[in-house]
Amino acid sequence: MSTVVQSKTVASKKPGYFQQILLAPIYDLAVETPLSKLDKLSSRLGNQIWLKREDMQPVKSFKLRGAHNKIKQLTEQQKANGVVTASAGNHAQGVALSGSKAGVEATIVMPITTPEIKVNAVRGHGGKVILHGECFDEANDYAKSLATEQNATFIPPFDDADIIVGQGTVAKELLQQHPDVDIVFIPVGGGGLLAGMAVYIKSLLPHVEVIGVEFEESACLKVALAAGKPIELPYVGQFADGIAVKQIGNETFALAQQYCDQVITVSSDQICAAIKDIYNDVRAIAEPSGAVALAGLKKYLQQNKLENVQAAAILSGANMNFDTLRYVSERTALGEKTEAVLAVTIDEQKGSFRRFCDTVGQRMISEFNYRYTDNRQAQIFVALRLSKGLPELVQIKQQLADQGYSFVDLSDDEFAKQHVRYMVGGKPRKAMIEKVYQFEFPEHLGALKKFLNTLGDRWNISLFHYRNHGSAIGQVMAGFEVSEEQTLAFHRFLKELGYSYKDQSVNPGYQLFLQH
Repeated sequence: MSTVVQSKTVASKKPGYFQQILLAPIYDLAVETPLSKLDKLSSRLGNQIWLKREDMQPVKSFKLRGAHNKIKQLTEQQKANGVVTASAGNHAQGVALSGSKAGVEATIVMPITTPEIKVNAVRGHGGKVILHGECFDEANDYAKSLATEQNATFIPPFDDADIIVGQGTVAKELLQQHPDVDIVFIPVGGGGLLAGMAVYIKSLLPHVEVIGVEFEESACLKVALAAGKPIELPYVGQFADGIAVKQIGNETFALAQQYCDQVITVSSDQICAAIKDIYNDVRAIAEPSGAVALAGLKKYLQQNKLENVQAAAILSGANMNFDTLRYVSERTALGEKTEAVLAVTIDEQKGSFRRFCDTVGQRMISEFNYRYTDNRQAQIFVALRLSKGLPELVQIKQQLADQGYSFVDLSDDEFAKQHVRYMVGGKPRKAMIEKVYQFEFPEHLGALKKFLNTLGDRWNISLFHYRNHGSAIGQVMAGFEVSEEQTLAFHRFLKELGYSYKDQSVNPGYQLFLQH
């Protein structure tokens, strides 16, 4: 076995969890999923990479394990009264199928932003669906009140001992399938999967390193560990909606504190690249939250320059909204560092584009955006394929600098990649005092119209870009013509809107391509 970073010492075991995981009565419905070797990725990274295939559960997610274990623990009277839960997808399907198997009526409250594919899947598994609220928190609050009103049992999505035990069976199978594993990477939302797996792994093989992986825009465990207690995040990104949780659970946090060695975060581009890696090796399409652990594995091994390590990641789910694939495909190259996005200033004269191509050499230009502005200089938005990754980007930048080009690297600029690249050339003909913001709103039928109605007609909208990526959250870039005298009133207006927003008026992509 290869040597890895020193693992955390475990002084004591959480009473009961290890034994309960060993005996969890879930296999009349849940299945033992395979542990697949990722040969192509293993060869590329110089390590042995394994993927625990929870996408092969009957509901395409590990969530069935915890939900089924919870329902199996109910008394006959509790079963007769039914169960209620709130979920935007995977937990909902687990509760619905388990309830159907046990003859228990399962009511699932889902946000109105939930993609139709997930709503239909829950109904297909026998669940009664109620659409309520524009976010999980609103749906969850309503589900709890409904459970009290109907004297039904509320099934928590993660912060519950029976749920944690059910999720921990993933670790039991993994260690049976590969007892020589060195590091295990586990996705983190509310922490149920991490808690259950970590307590089992550390109880049996304390030397195995356990790494929690979070999406950087919903890193509730990382924040909690820094504060020493669960903290509610003011905002969570919705790209990896399966782990978009504002606050880690109390019990899951306590277990993570004791049994998890480290928590790392990954970006949406890194997740997209991991989705492609999974597809290339096993022809499975992971949902974004399902690929988070593999994205973390890649980042961790490369940053620590580890070799010949036996590393496993959990593919936690494959309930991918098909429309999201377009976004994933667009962003994969950036996540793999095989594409760079640059804003370059060139002379506005014949032959300038050809000279620019000569400078970057025999490299594929995958995107080129330009519009005439004046007779002196032009701004181009260009995407370049990188066959050698970041070292090649460094070389390209040096070549551009040597030839006297002024440029800005926008490869890590989310605003530029999300909006600006689709609007290059849209500069106004007149000078104006313009404020530009990026807004987020719950995505559902009529949501854009509702957003526009909320904006009203008090302020002149000078710029607007919206693109639906099949996500639960819609993103808009909007510019407003605001005079200096109106600034204070405009800021009050933004706060009263009730939408999450970010000022992008000084974003370099906006200033180079869209500002007068």
